[in-house]
Amino acid sequence: MASTSETGHAKNVANFQDLIAFVTGYGATYNPSKNALKLPQLTALLTASQASLADVVTKNTAYNNKVNERVVAFKDLKSLSTRLINALQTTDASKEKVADAKTLNKKMQGIRAKAVETPTDPSTPAPNTISTSQQSYAQQIQHLAGIISVLQSEPSYTPNETDLQIATLTAKQADLTAKNSAVATAYTNVSNSRIARDTTIYGTDTGLFDIATEVKKYVKSVFGATSPQFAQIKGIVFTKKKK
Repeated sequence: MASTSETGHAKNVANFQDLIAFVTGYGATYNPSKNALKLPQLTALLTASQASLADVVTKNTAYNNKVNERVVAFKDLKSLSTRLINALQTTDASKEKVADAKTLNKKMQGIRAKAVETPTDPSTPAPNTISTSQQSYAQQIQHLAGIISVLQSEPSYTPNETDLQIATLTAKQADLTAKNSAVATAYTNVSNSRIARDTTIYGTDTGLFDIATEVKKYVKSVFGATSPQFAQIKGIVFTKKKK
């Protein structure tokens, strides 16, 4: 479900479309001298605003998909880490080396991924900021890298199980790194898309909000404050984005 603020942007654009429909109905009487208030420019602004809304939805869905992919990829990492320690203990590794690996595993087990980052509906809005807790994914990757390094240093660590072998673990580390980076990239994309949307809808003087306000003033000046024409549009509400 989209947040109230996300819904508010869409409502502004929908109301702008209604405003255009009314002023179009005024025919040649609606003839502002300011270029930005003319019908072709209003229509172009509406199209740009609708496109900006759609782009945020697309980028937001892509972000959520990358988050979900990361959740799945990291799901078994802690249990895998414990299995690796158990496997190391069945080798000729020294107590000190096993202790080093156990310390890394304890760090791995002590990190909890952000609770909200579970598979979600694609319409769920991406967060406005990257939280500190999300960095725990990078930490988990580092802990895995540490464990792999310890395992690589032990000549007797030669498991028959494919998923415990160094080559498999190295590939997994690379995959986790890629998926974590993909989330960061997708977040940047949706954040930039929101900025572009806000510029289109709320930009000073040129944004939909300010233009809609001027259109109302123009109609009021042409037809009068008590005219039925102004009565048609004065109740069309446009909400300014909160900072």
